[in-house]
Amino acid sequence: MSHDNGLSDKIKGGVSKAKGEVKDQIGNATDNASLQAEGKADKVKGAVQQKIGELKD
Repeated sequence: MSHDNGLSDKIKGGVSKAKGEVKDQIGNATDNASLQAEGKADKVKGAVQQKIGELKD
């Protein structure tokens, strides 16, 4: 396994977490529970992707 694989997953994870944070904040600000839930799910997905990237390194 090359370091590129792990790095790619970590970057994707970071992007997912950032998008999730934005959705979570907007959902919270607009009382949009489904958007907020989607944001929280994206953050979890991002954390998992980052963890996979760390394991590949």
